[in-house]
Amino acid sequence: MDLVRHLECFVAVAEESHFGRAAARLGMAQPPLSQRIQRLERELGVRLFERSSRQVTITEAGTLLLAEARELLARSESFLAAARRIRDGESGLLRAALSPDLSGETVAALLAEFGRRHAGLELELHELSTAQQLARFAAHDLDVGLIHHPSDVTGLELGPVLRRELGVLLPRDAAAARLDEVPLASLTGYDLILFPRAGAPALYDDLLTACARNGYTPAAVRHAQGASFVRGLVLSAGAVALGPRDAHAGHPGDRDPDVVWRPLAGAPLAWRHSVAWPKGRGDRAVGAFAEAATHALRTTAGATPDVPARPLHLRPASEYWL
Repeated sequence: MDLVRHLECFVAVAEESHFGRAAARLGMAQPPLSQRIQRLERELGVRLFERSSRQVTITEAGTLLLAEARELLARSESFLAAARRIRDGESGLLRAALSPDLSGETVAALLAEFGRRHAGLELELHELSTAQQLARFAAHDLDVGLIHHPSDVTGLELGPVLRRELGVLLPRDAAAARLDEVPLASLTGYDLILFPRAGAPALYDDLLTACARNGYTPAAVRHAQGASFVRGLVLSAGAVALGPRDAHAGHPGDRDPDVVWRPLAGAPLAWRHSVAWPKGRGDRAVGAFAEAATHALRTTAGATPDVPARPLHLRPASEYWL
């Protein structure tokens, strides 16, 4: 039995609630469609539809199996796409995503390195938060992405975990700006600028928890991502922003007359990244993207390997180093 074709028939009838319309949608006659559904029911040992002369109604068993059927069809499409890339010498389309906090230098380095490794492959690159990437993985709309930890990586495979130390962006005339390294506790009295929580909820909560543990509880948290908007808030709203040095490449050190980036004393905060892809779908193209992303982060963003002393454990909504 051609399971994929039979499942396509099942999904079409379920969505159309009519054998005639489903047959037209599939480009086949109605009698063969009815025969395929009957054979599928025999193979599964359950009745999928209740039929009458006037209507077709999906059964409870059919309803329970419908989501599984759709997922299997999506996986088969992904499998066939990977097979086509292999057949064509690793050519085709790779759907990839990067987090919004990467500098232009890092993105350019990644694209150059990937092009060198895989010149024949078309790369469809998106700027997506970790939450958006996880949703697209679940919907089978993404082949590979660079995500933040902690996050729920159920059903994903990961490349090496890389660490980017966080520092603080603050007004140049602030007292803490005169320090070579800034203790988190010295930021008391400043609001904190962070990315919107929806983009990476577990990371957002993790950062605030770490700040509190190190003596800094902001009076308010302001949300921003664009470098210019962040800079404006730092200058006018009595706020500071957390981020790695490369994320503020447009105005680091002494090049900006009004704001300054400083490392945090004791390096208490970091962003951890790794390339992720659905389990079982790590072909050579995905591997090339993972290697290019790792190389770009290490050479342009100062990222370093981060290996936990203990195994990585998953909790319902996020993952933690325990």
